[in-house]
Amino acid sequence: MYKISVLLILCLSFNINYSQKKKSSKKITGVTLAKIDNIRAEVSNNNFYLLIVNKEVSNDTIQLKKIQDPKLLLECKITPFTAKGIKLYNLSWLESSSIISPSKTEESSSIYNEIFDVLSKEILISNVQSVIKIKETNFVDKDQSATQTIQKVRNAGFMLNVTNEGDIILKNKTQENKLTYNLTDKKFENVSNVIPKKKKK
Repeated sequence: MYKISVLLILCLSFNINYSQKKKSSKKITGVTLAKIDNIRAEVSNNNFYLLIVNKEVSNDTIQLKKIQDPKLLLECKITPFTAKGIKLYNLSWLESSSIISPSKTEESSSIYNEIFDVLSKEILISNVQSVIKIKETNFVDKDQSATQTIQKVRNAGFMLNVTNEGDIILKNKTQENKLTYNLTDKKFENVSNVIPKKKKK
């Protein structure tokens, strides 16, 4: 009887330990950076993507880019807006990086915008605006005994703004483009490329 009791206790303790170990092995899921309505921006397996959650059918994903670390994606947000009566979304985030060497330092800050349509599951506009701060140390004589530090800022790309009417403004120091949503083609087009109709005399 004693042997049977000991055997039962050992079996019970084995089952408890096994079940506890089984519970600790959890499935790895994506890291959610932003969400609104049925849309989430997530990072999983080094992929940054949009997840559109559908109740009746399987979820849809739009892959945006490869990313090594979710911490590199800062200030990530999804902003809805309406263009010509169509609900669209603007996914925006900030990425910062730096390159450091003994004579040169580059600090880059980039703002990304992805305008997308949930119904068509398409990216309508992709835009990147970058500001790069450069700091260089140069020698000013042949003996390389004296140095001078040069600092400069380089801008690349366009700043993107969405108007109250749902138009897109792309602007830099020398240029400004206005894009409006075309209901027929279901895409944005540059207003300057639209030829106005001639008035009848």
